[in-house]
Amino acid sequence: MDSQTTLVQPEQIEQAILLIRGQRVMLDRDLAALYGVETKNLNKAVKRNLDRFPADFMFQLTAEEAEALRFQFGTLKRGQHFKYLPFVFTQEGVAMLSSVLRSPRAVQVNIAIMRVFVRLRETLALHKDLAHKLSQLERKIEGHDASIRTLFDAIRQLMTPPGKPRREIGFHAIPRDVADHGKAKAKRK
Repeated sequence: MDSQTTLVQPEQIEQAILLIRGQRVMLDRDLAALYGVETKNLNKAVKRNLDRFPADFMFQLTAEEAEALRFQFGTLKRGQHFKYLPFVFTQEGVAMLSSVLRSPRAVQVNIAIMRVFVRLRETLALHKDLAHKLSQLERKIEGHDASIRTLFDAIRQLMTPPGKPRREIGFHAIPRDVADHGKAKAKRK
């Protein structure tokens, strides 16, 4: 593996893939960062070649979508606010970018991005297939033992992707009855 292919880690790409309008897309600014160019230069290159980017390859976010993203990202660092409504690129749009951005880095980054998109699609297909098989099996044992139903519920819970654990902030009040119980115990000793 040469140094060009290790420029971008798959995890870095996976974190940049968003679900907008039911499609997996990447923001222009995230792509620009991966390619090592400024966002405005990426967008200029795209605008010079607009005929290569139909609506199913690239679209511009609405003000509401951009605002929702801003809240999803939380507090943005200086310079990360959207000055203009961002463009997003689907998998096909990202592939088309390789014909517009011709640097060796762009080629290697595109290869890495395509591999991540393919892996995501395979993972989703496997998940759907497993869910379908589980549903078929569940129908076959309809009306059987409740312990089997519990087993299916447990399997379904394991299949759901874990949400990112949110770190709780602040102090937590102890319920009064628990606090009073603790005081009573301390007095007895």
